[in-house]
Formats: sequence, C-alpha cells, structure tokens
Amino acid sequence: MSKRDYYEILGVSKGASEAEIKKAYRKMAIKYHPDKNPDDKTAEEKFKEAAEAYEVLSNPEKKQRYDQFGHAGMGGAAGGGFGGDGMNMDDIFSQFGDIFGGGFSGGGFGGGFGGGGRGRRVRKGSNLRVRVKLTLEDIVKGVEKKIKVNKLVNAEGVTTKTCSQCQGSGQVTRIANTILGQMQTSSPCPSCGGDGKTIDKKPAGADADGLIKKEELITIDIPAGVEDGMQLSVTGKGNAGPKDGIPGDLIVLVEEIPHDTIKRDGVNLLYDLYLNFVDATLGTSVEIATIGGKVKIKIDPGTQSGKVLRLKGKGIPNIQGYGTGDFLIYVNVWTPQQVSKEEKAALEKLKKSENFKPNPTSKDKGFFDRMKDYFN
Repeated sequence: MSKRDYYEILGVSKGASEAEIKKAYRKMAIKYHPDKNPDDKTAEEKFKEAAEAYEVLSNPEKKQRYDQFGHAGMGGAAGGGFGGDGMNMDDIFSQFGDIFGGGFSGGGFGGGFGGGGRGRRVRKGSNLRVRVKLTLEDIVKGVEKKIKVNKLVNAEGVTTKTCSQCQGSGQVTRIANTILGQMQTSSPCPSCGGDGKTIDKKPAGADADGLIKKEELITIDIPAGVEDGMQLSVTGKGNAGPKDGIPGDLIVLVEEIPHDTIKRDGVNLLYDLYLNFVDATLGTSVEIATIGGKVKIKIDPGTQSGKVLRLKGKGIPNIQGYGTGDFLIYVNVWTPQQVSKEEKAALEKLKKSENFKPNPTSKDKGFFDRMKDYFN
C-alpha cells in the first residue's frame, strides 16, 4: 500500500511554516492519542501516521529531501529493505516535550499535559552512516551491495538487574514546596538513564551499556534511479540499543561514479557520437553501447552536426515510478585538423561545387531550436 502524502496527513500546504506544521501535528496528536481512543486501531494508526509526518516535516534536512524525492527519498518506497526511521511509540512520545512543553508524556493523557511520566523507556541505538559508490549501470538497473560495517552489538554474557534507585520504573519523582503549594515533577532516573535496569555483569571489552564493536556483513538492495548525494535508510541495521533497546538505522549516502562515455541529466542519458564528414554526407549505420546493451542506429544522408537522436525509454528509471528517461545521442561531425596534399586537392575541388555551399532551409534547425526540442 502506498503511503499518503505527509502534508495531506497533517492538513497543511507544502509552503506551511514550521509553526503551522507544529500546530497541525499537536491538533492531530490530541485527537488520535491512544489514551483518548482506547482499543481503536484506526485512531492508533492515524496517531502513528501523524507522528511520522511530523518527524520528517519538522526536520529541515528531511523535509528538503522529501520535497525533492517524495517517500522514495526517505526510503519508504525504495524496496529491498529500506524503510522509514523505525519509530515506535516511545519515539513518538519523545516528540511531545517539544510539542506540548516538557511535561507531556505517553501515559496519563487523561490527567492533563503536565503529569504522569511515561515510565521506563526503551532506548534506540545510534545511526550509522556509510558511503556507497555506484556505477551508472548500478543506478540504471538497481543493485544489491554487500558491505562490511563495524557496529555496536549486545555483548554475549551481559546480564541486567532492576535499577535500585527507581525500582524499575525508569523515573524518579521529586516534590517541591512552592507558593502555589506542593509541585510534583518526574524525570528520567539518573542511575539507569530511564531504562529501569542497570548492567549487572558484562564481559571484558564491553562498554558501560554492555555493547561491543563487531564487524557485520550487511546486504543493501539499492533501487534503480537513485541520485548522487541521496540518502537511503536501512531500518534496524545501525548500532544496537543499550540494554535490549531497539537498534538504530544504517544511513546510506549514494555516490555516483562518472561514466567514461555517457553523462547523466536527471533521468536522461547523454552520449556524444562523432561522425566523419563522409558518413554524415552519405549516411551510415553505427553501433552504440548503451547501458542496456549495444544498439544499432541509422544515420540518414545529410545529417547535420548538432542533430539529437532519441532512444525512448533507454535512460534511467524514475525512482518514484514515473516512467523511464531517454538516451539522447548528440551528433558531432568531425573536422580533421590536418589533411594530406591529395585530400586538400580533393576538398578544394568539392569546395567549388554548389552542392557543398551552406543552404539551410526552414527544416534545418539551429542550435537554439535544437535545445528547445531537447528540453521539451
């Protein structure tokens, strides 16, 4: 099932300001909060959907990527293992400190925005970033890459115990006397970091969270049509989450390796074909190596330098599924820089022929007309 547009989910326009996006999300979060809609799966899905939309649109970098590439740029439509940022309910509730101001939490909705805490939280591991170099062939066809990544994993033999300070709740409560009376505040437990448990035993080499570095071979399915500089997210392939937390993501930065003879222009591929004067005059057939294989094309007699031949659908697939670009062949008639005495004599003779004098007609397009056709 295709994802809904994030702007449509929050009911805002593409040009909405940061404040308008935040206000729209706050309204949706209140309307569909699980505590307000118990056992309502539809409301829960809308709640998660709104949180995902806000998580992207409130982040300038992600918003720019989404505006340019849509869900494909976020990894949502990339296929082969790419997903969103792997948000769970704990991630969603963590947004509320910004949206509702410090005290709002996942639990205790009915008690207002200032009370209750979320209780024990599940921490997410940090993201990993890798750079993957792709050839033009990889980009046109899509490719499976196997890469080795040094990442944090849960060490074997690690045991945990209930935190003695918060008794497993993940939070500590403080009561302060103010002019308005007693005020109760809750905050993450400083001993366990809000996890509700602490490391009891860990093997040598493991860090304070029971994690250890290990090399892992990861398979990445990269879809056709990606662009240089695009970032894709592989859910759950980042560093492990501390104390049985959820793993982070693997962020894949695409780097395109330039092709020797073919250049890229969006979803189109550009190729310079050089013809000698005789072939351009008399016509010929030439074989061109495209990304999909060799293609034989016919050159009509009298072909002018600058003519653009189009092989429809032989370009790059649009990453969002909107068709495939074309393979454009730009004809260049090659002029030799040096000629022999015999060649010069023959050319001087041809020069006097009326047929060799330039005589363009309305059918012969100039440079600007050809560029207009190319961009259309």
